[in-house]
Amino acid sequence: SLTAVALKRQGYQVGILDADITGPSIPKMFGITTRPTGSDTGILPVSSRSGIEIMSINLLLPSEDDAVIWRGPLIGKAITQFRDEVLWGRLHYLIIDLPPGTADAPLTVMQSFPISGVIIVFTPQDLVEMIVKKAVNMAHKMDKTVLGVVENMSYLYVPEIDKRIEIFGRSRGEEMAEAASAPLLGRLPLDPDLAKLCDQGNIERYSGDIVNSLGESLAQAISAK
Repeated sequence: SLTAVALKRQGYQVGILDADITGPSIPKMFGITTRPTGSDTGILPVSSRSGIEIMSINLLLPSEDDAVIWRGPLIGKAITQFRDEVLWGRLHYLIIDLPPGTADAPLTVMQSFPISGVIIVFTPQDLVEMIVKKAVNMAHKMDKTVLGVVENMSYLYVPEIDKRIEIFGRSRGEEMAEAASAPLLGRLPLDPDLAKLCDQGNIERYSGDIVNSLGESLAQAISAK
């Protein structure tokens, strides 16, 4: 989500496809409850407050709390329908948000979409290293470029003492970037303000400097591809 917000603030036209079919969270973060409209030609994504085009299975359910209890083939079919039936218009970038792992949703996306590059997001725990390497190996086996890695929940900044506390252990950013043979695009803090804005559906109001930094790093990584 912050990737899309960062690119939007760089002046790009951006869309988000929420491909986490069984755990969609994008509409909640952006405060979107409007159902998509369309016609015989296709479905129109819903525009966020800042103009980010968004499509998610949660926008098509009778209630956002309804569970999507589907096996793999149905998940894959839903994702390919979003590819074929959503009228995205003229975008510079379509961000596809995937669930963790290397199962049906990531496989379908990598096989069905003209992916320009993959961004791998991880947290600092030692246990995550193995999972990151699996994701990198999957991208390479599918002949997809890893644009970079992002360390999420990297630290908690305490302004009263002007100190960063690495709650989940030391940063693994440089190690993961080396393992992925890709740049470290950013270290996102564990920020209570960001968590609150996501809960309120106001992620686009987040004013942390990390967003501008992330946008600039993304633009550099994409141009260098």
